[in-house]
Amino acid sequence: KMFFLVLALLILCGFLWNYKRQLKIADITDKYIFITGCDTGFGNLAARTFDKKGFRVIAACLTESESTALKAETSERLHTVLLDVTDPENVKRTAQWVKNQVGEKGLWGLINNAGVLGVLAPTDWLTVEDYREPIEVNLFGLINVTLNLLPLVKKAQGRIINISSIGGRLAFSGGGYNPSKYAVEGFNDSLRRDMKAFGVHVSCIEPGLFKTGLSDPIKATEKKLAIWKHLSPDIKQQYGEGYIQKSLDKLKGTTSFVNVDLSLVVECMDHALTSLFPKTHYVAGRDAKAFWIPLSHMPAVLQDFLLLKQKVELANPKAVPV
Repeated sequence: KMFFLVLALLILCGFLWNYKRQLKIADITDKYIFITGCDTGFGNLAARTFDKKGFRVIAACLTESESTALKAETSERLHTVLLDVTDPENVKRTAQWVKNQVGEKGLWGLINNAGVLGVLAPTDWLTVEDYREPIEVNLFGLINVTLNLLPLVKKAQGRIINISSIGGRLAFSGGGYNPSKYAVEGFNDSLRRDMKAFGVHVSCIEPGLFKTGLSDPIKATEKKLAIWKHLSPDIKQQYGEGYIQKSLDKLKGTTSFVNVDLSLVVECMDHALTSLFPKTHYVAGRDAKAFWIPLSHMPAVLQDFLLLKQKVELANPKAVPV
């Protein structure tokens, strides 16, 4: 009897929890949202999607050509602005322009989407400069945009959505991408706790591997090959001449795990923007839900075993000069 009572209570709690998650804000037509990285990928689709829904979208693009193309495909409500998130003066001017646009309403939504992959390669192939670009864009750019627009979001008691990655939960390659995303997770959590008192909801989205310009295997291959060509003979000897080709073949093989439906990420953005009770973390992509996120909760020994199986074995790892 007690078992069935507990089961009934669990079912009821699950129903109420699901119902609570489906409750939406009343009106979106007077709400402004600002999205970075709208040239391509998630940001571009998000700008077009939220424009169709009726939001007043301000889409930040890096290039004039992509800005023009986006304006041609959207309504008159949508505004574009050129923004390099790594340029502090550009960010400051843009924030002032946004303030003039939104007026007393404030900014309902800030979606920090702009990001770069940088170089993915073994750590001992790299210099500190190889780490710099992803950290400048993905972390400091995101933080600076947030700090400059935060007063407007607080005024609207709105939403902040930071695009992280499964790479913010598991580090699978050397380079600046993983450190930048781990740091985004930390910034996101501290910001969320700081903003609760002001009625601002802060959410983080962790996409898996998606087919975007960011994850283009051809570009990643070219970058890795360019670094290999300039490595010292000692490092090349340690890895073996056959290493680079096997490594590139494995990189190309990851395309079978890539999600092609970018709307999975935009749907997470939508829920974070419009739900009365947005989640703190969203996971997007079959690979993220079935493999990466579960693995991130497992013991390090298991993580290492599974991730190292994906790496190419070194030809002569002990050939290290003294």
